[in-house]
Amino acid sequence: MSFFDAWQDGETVRIARGEAPLLISLPHDGVEIPGDIANAMTDAARASPDTDWHVSSLYAFALELGATLLRPRYSRYTIDLNRPRDGQPLYPGRSETGLCPTVMFDGAPIYREGLEPSPADMSERIERYWLPYHNALAEELRRLRSLHANVVLWEGHSIISRCPMFFEGVLPDYNLGTASGASCDGTIAAAIVAQLQQRGCSHVANGRFKGGYITRHYGTPARGVHAVQMEMAQSRYLDERNPRVFDAVLAAPAVDDLKSFIAAVLREAAKLG
Repeated sequence: MSFFDAWQDGETVRIARGEAPLLISLPHDGVEIPGDIANAMTDAARASPDTDWHVSSLYAFALELGATLLRPRYSRYTIDLNRPRDGQPLYPGRSETGLCPTVMFDGAPIYREGLEPSPADMSERIERYWLPYHNALAEELRRLRSLHANVVLWEGHSIISRCPMFFEGVLPDYNLGTASGASCDGTIAAAIVAQLQQRGCSHVANGRFKGGYITRHYGTPARGVHAVQMEMAQSRYLDERNPRVFDAVLAAPAVDDLKSFIAAVLREAAKLG
Protein backbone atom coordinates (compact mmCIF):
# COMPACT_ATOMS: atom_id res chain seq x y z
CA MET A 1 0.00 0.00 0.00
CA SER A 2 1.37 3.42 -0.91
CA PHE A 3 1.66 6.32 1.52
CA PHE A 4 -1.34 8.03 -0.05
CA ASP A 5 -3.49 4.89 -0.23
CA ALA A 6 -3.05 4.34 3.51
CA TRP A 7 -5.03 7.44 4.45
CA GLN A 8 -8.78 7.64 4.94
CA ASP A 9 -9.93 11.19 4.32
CA GLY A 10 -12.79 12.61 6.33
CA GLU A 11 -14.22 16.08 5.97
CA THR A 12 -11.65 17.56 8.36
CA VAL A 13 -9.49 14.65 9.63
CA ARG A 14 -7.23 12.17 7.84
CA ILE A 15 -6.46 8.82 9.48
CA ALA A 16 -4.21 5.89 8.64
CA ARG A 17 -5.09 3.05 11.02
CA GLY A 18 -2.77 0.36 12.31
CA GLU A 19 -2.74 -1.99 15.28
CA ALA A 20 0.69 -1.30 16.81
CA PRO A 21 0.73 0.44 20.22
CA LEU A 22 1.64 3.75 18.59
CA LEU A 23 -0.53 6.71 17.62
CA ILE A 24 1.25 9.58 15.85
CA SER A 25 -0.70 12.83 15.95
CA LEU A 26 0.29 15.65 13.58
CA PRO A 27 -2.09 18.49 14.49
CA HIS A 28 -0.26 21.23 12.59
CA ASP A 29 0.30 19.32 9.35
CA GLY A 30 -2.76 20.76 7.58
CA VAL A 31 -2.32 23.49 4.97
CA GLU A 32 -5.81 24.18 3.63
CA ILE A 33 -7.89 27.15 4.78
CA PRO A 34 -11.67 27.20 4.21
CA GLY A 35 -12.69 29.83 1.67
CA ASP A 36 -14.82 31.95 3.99
CA ILE A 37 -12.00 32.15 6.52
CA ALA A 38 -9.31 32.75 3.89
CA ASN A 39 -11.32 35.67 2.51
CA ALA A 40 -10.84 37.51 5.81
CA MET A 41 -7.08 36.91 5.91
CA THR A 42 -4.13 38.85 4.61
CA ASP A 43 -2.41 37.60 1.48
CA ALA A 44 0.60 36.46 3.53
CA ALA A 45 -1.53 34.50 5.99
CA ARG A 46 -3.38 32.60 3.25
CA ALA A 47 -0.08 30.86 2.50
CA SER A 48 -0.07 29.47 6.08
CA PRO A 49 3.68 30.01 6.58
CA ASP A 50 3.69 28.61 10.13
CA THR A 51 2.73 25.11 9.05
CA ASP A 52 4.68 22.16 10.49
CA TRP A 53 5.99 21.51 7.00
CA HIS A 54 6.06 17.91 5.72
CA VAL A 55 5.83 16.19 9.10
CA SER A 56 3.52 13.56 7.61
CA SER A 57 6.26 12.75 5.11
CA LEU A 58 8.85 12.53 7.88
CA TYR A 59 6.73 10.03 9.79
CA ALA A 60 5.59 8.00 6.77
CA PHE A 61 7.93 5.18 7.84
CA ALA A 62 5.69 4.54 10.86
CA LEU A 63 2.98 3.12 8.59
CA GLU A 64 5.25 0.13 8.00
CA LEU A 65 5.45 -0.36 11.78
CA GLY A 66 1.68 -0.65 12.01
CA ALA A 67 1.27 2.75 13.64
CA THR A 68 -1.89 4.81 13.48
CA LEU A 69 -1.37 8.34 12.10
CA LEU A 70 -3.75 11.25 12.49
CA ARG A 71 -3.52 14.58 10.70
CA PRO A 72 -5.89 17.46 9.92
CA ARG A 73 -6.91 18.78 6.56
CA TYR A 74 -6.89 22.43 7.64
CA SER A 75 -4.21 24.86 8.73
CA ARG A 76 -3.55 25.83 12.33
CA TYR A 77 -4.69 29.32 11.28
CA THR A 78 -8.22 27.94 11.03
CA ILE A 79 -8.00 26.65 14.60
CA ASP A 80 -5.10 25.35 16.63
CA LEU A 81 -5.85 21.73 17.52
CA ASN A 82 -3.10 21.70 20.12
CA ARG A 83 -4.79 24.31 22.29
CA PRO A 84 -7.58 23.77 24.84
CA ARG A 85 -11.02 24.59 23.56
CA ASP A 86 -11.53 27.20 26.29
CA GLY A 87 -8.56 29.16 24.96
CA GLN A 88 -6.57 29.11 28.20
CA PRO A 89 -2.85 29.77 27.67
CA LEU A 90 -0.39 26.89 27.70
CA TYR A 91 2.49 29.07 28.91
CA PRO A 92 1.04 31.85 31.07
CA GLY A 93 3.09 35.01 30.91
CA ARG A 94 4.91 34.02 27.72
CA SER A 95 4.25 34.83 24.10
CA GLU A 96 2.12 32.25 22.31
CA THR A 97 -0.59 32.08 19.69
CA GLY A 98 -4.15 31.26 20.67
CA LEU A 99 -6.92 28.83 19.83
CA CYS A 100 -7.85 30.86 16.74
CA PRO A 101 -4.58 32.70 16.09
CA THR A 102 -4.69 36.33 15.01
CA VAL A 103 -0.95 36.87 14.51
CA MET A 104 1.69 34.89 12.65
CA PHE A 105 4.96 33.80 14.22
CA ASP A 106 6.63 36.94 12.87
CA GLY A 107 4.05 39.12 14.62
CA ALA A 108 2.21 40.14 11.47
CA PRO A 109 -1.62 40.03 11.53
CA ILE A 110 -3.40 37.01 10.10
CA TYR A 111 -6.64 38.90 9.43
CA ARG A 112 -7.41 42.09 7.61
CA GLU A 113 -8.34 44.88 9.97
CA GLY A 114 -11.72 44.38 11.61
CA LEU A 115 -12.18 40.83 10.32
CA GLU A 116 -10.71 38.87 13.24
CA PRO A 117 -12.82 35.89 14.38
CA SER A 118 -15.64 36.72 16.79
CA PRO A 119 -16.62 34.53 19.76
CA ALA A 120 -19.38 33.06 17.57
CA ASP A 121 -16.83 32.31 14.84
CA MET A 122 -14.61 30.56 17.34
CA SER A 123 -17.45 28.45 18.67
CA GLU A 124 -18.32 27.38 15.14
CA ARG A 125 -14.72 26.42 14.41
CA ILE A 126 -14.54 24.37 17.60
CA GLU A 127 -17.58 22.38 16.51
CA ARG A 128 -16.54 21.97 12.89
CA TYR A 129 -12.75 21.46 13.14
CA TRP A 130 -11.49 21.05 16.73
CA LEU A 131 -13.97 18.48 18.01
CA PRO A 132 -13.69 16.07 15.07
CA TYR A 133 -9.93 15.85 15.50
CA HIS A 134 -10.13 15.29 19.23
CA ASN A 135 -13.00 12.85 18.93
CA ALA A 136 -10.95 10.86 16.42
CA LEU A 137 -7.86 11.03 18.62
CA ALA A 138 -9.75 9.82 21.69
CA GLU A 139 -11.44 7.03 19.73
CA GLU A 140 -8.15 5.78 18.27
CA LEU A 141 -6.57 5.76 21.72
CA ARG A 142 -9.51 3.73 23.05
CA ARG A 143 -9.18 1.30 20.18
CA LEU A 144 -5.45 0.82 20.66
CA ARG A 145 -5.79 0.52 24.42
CA SER A 146 -8.25 -2.33 23.85
CA LEU A 147 -5.38 -4.13 22.07
CA HIS A 148 -2.41 -3.15 24.25
CA ALA A 149 -1.71 -2.54 27.92
CA ASN A 150 0.36 0.54 27.06
CA VAL A 151 0.11 2.88 24.08
CA VAL A 152 2.48 5.65 22.99
CA LEU A 153 0.90 8.89 21.76
CA TRP A 154 3.60 10.69 19.80
CA GLU A 155 2.96 14.33 18.97
CA GLY A 156 4.97 15.26 15.86
CA HIS A 157 5.71 18.95 15.41
CA SER A 158 8.21 21.24 13.73
CA ILE A 159 8.98 24.94 13.77
CA ILE A 160 11.38 27.38 12.15
CA SER A 161 14.70 27.30 13.97
CA ARG A 162 14.75 31.05 14.67
CA CYS A 163 11.51 32.45 16.04
CA PRO A 164 12.05 35.46 18.33
CA MET A 165 8.37 35.52 19.27
CA PHE A 166 8.86 32.32 21.27
CA PHE A 167 12.57 31.92 22.07
CA GLU A 168 15.97 33.59 21.81
CA GLY A 169 18.65 32.41 19.46
CA VAL A 170 18.49 29.11 17.59
CA LEU A 171 16.26 26.25 18.68
CA PRO A 172 17.94 22.88 19.30
CA ASP A 173 17.27 20.25 16.64
CA TYR A 174 14.98 18.28 18.94
CA ASN A 175 12.79 19.60 21.74
CA LEU A 176 11.24 16.86 23.84
CA GLY A 177 8.12 17.65 25.85
CA THR A 178 6.55 15.39 28.46
CA ALA A 179 4.67 17.97 30.55
CA SER A 180 7.68 18.04 32.87
CA GLY A 181 7.51 14.28 33.25
CA ALA A 182 3.77 13.95 33.87
CA SER A 183 2.62 12.69 30.46
CA CYS A 184 4.63 9.46 30.14
CA ASP A 185 6.57 6.91 32.12
CA GLY A 186 10.03 8.16 32.93
CA THR A 187 11.71 5.22 31.20
CA ILE A 188 10.17 6.29 27.88
CA ALA A 189 11.49 9.85 28.14
CA ALA A 190 14.89 8.53 29.26
CA ALA A 191 15.06 6.22 26.25
CA ILE A 192 14.52 9.16 23.88
CA VAL A 193 17.16 11.27 25.62
CA ALA A 194 19.60 8.36 25.40
CA GLN A 195 19.03 8.14 21.65
CA LEU A 196 19.46 11.88 21.26
CA GLN A 197 22.77 11.70 23.09
CA GLN A 198 24.00 8.67 21.17
CA ARG A 199 23.21 10.30 17.85
CA GLY A 200 24.85 13.59 18.81
CA CYS A 201 21.71 15.67 18.21
CA SER A 202 21.31 19.06 19.84
CA HIS A 203 18.33 18.75 22.15
CA VAL A 204 16.53 19.85 25.26
CA ALA A 205 13.85 18.17 27.37
CA ASN A 206 10.93 20.19 28.76
CA GLY A 207 12.47 23.50 27.83
CA ARG A 208 10.55 26.08 25.81
CA PHE A 209 8.23 23.33 24.54
CA LYS A 210 6.95 21.15 27.35
CA GLY A 211 4.11 19.66 25.33
CA GLY A 212 0.89 21.29 24.22
CA TYR A 213 -2.71 20.53 25.08
CA ILE A 214 -2.74 17.11 23.44
CA THR A 215 0.31 15.87 25.33
CA ARG A 216 -0.92 17.26 28.62
CA HIS A 217 -4.54 16.19 28.26
CA TYR A 218 -4.19 12.69 26.82
CA GLY A 219 -0.96 11.62 28.49
CA THR A 220 -2.17 9.47 31.38
CA PRO A 221 0.57 6.92 32.11
CA ALA A 222 -1.38 5.38 35.00
CA ARG A 223 -4.02 4.43 32.43
CA GLY A 224 -1.55 3.15 29.87
CA VAL A 225 -1.31 6.19 27.57
CA HIS A 226 2.19 7.67 27.36
CA ALA A 227 2.26 10.98 25.51
CA VAL A 228 5.39 12.63 24.10
CA GLN A 229 5.74 15.80 22.06
CA MET A 230 8.72 16.15 19.74
CA GLU A 231 9.22 19.65 18.36
CA MET A 232 11.82 19.60 15.60
CA ALA A 233 13.72 22.58 14.28
CA GLN A 234 12.91 22.71 10.59
CA SER A 235 16.56 23.36 9.80
CA ARG A 236 17.14 19.71 10.70
CA TYR A 237 15.27 18.44 7.65
CA LEU A 238 14.64 21.20 5.10
CA ASP A 239 15.93 24.40 3.58
CA GLU A 240 14.15 27.03 5.66
CA ARG A 241 14.47 29.51 2.80
CA ASN A 242 12.12 27.32 0.76
CA PRO A 243 10.15 25.25 3.28
CA ARG A 244 7.38 24.17 0.94
CA VAL A 245 9.79 21.90 -0.93
CA PHE A 246 10.42 18.48 0.60
CA ASP A 247 13.80 16.98 -0.27
CA ALA A 248 13.91 13.33 0.81
CA VAL A 249 17.71 13.25 0.63
CA LEU A 250 18.06 16.33 2.84
CA ALA A 251 15.49 14.93 5.28
CA ALA A 252 16.99 11.42 5.46
CA PRO A 253 19.13 12.00 8.59
CA ALA A 254 16.13 13.37 10.46
CA VAL A 255 14.01 10.40 9.41
CA ASP A 256 16.73 8.09 10.73
CA ASP A 257 16.66 10.01 14.02
CA LEU A 258 12.91 9.63 14.30
CA LYS A 259 13.10 5.91 13.54
CA SER A 260 15.56 5.47 16.39
CA PHE A 261 13.37 7.45 18.81
CA ILE A 262 10.22 5.54 17.92
CA ALA A 263 11.96 2.17 18.17
CA ALA A 264 13.28 3.10 21.61
CA VAL A 265 9.92 4.20 23.00
CA LEU A 266 8.16 1.10 21.69
CA ARG A 267 10.78 -1.12 23.37
CA GLU A 268 10.28 0.67 26.67
CA ALA A 269 6.48 0.65 26.40
CA ALA A 270 6.54 -3.12 25.84
CA LYS A 271 8.50 -3.57 29.08
CA LEU A 272 5.83 -1.81 31.12
CA GLY A 273 3.54 -4.85 30.89
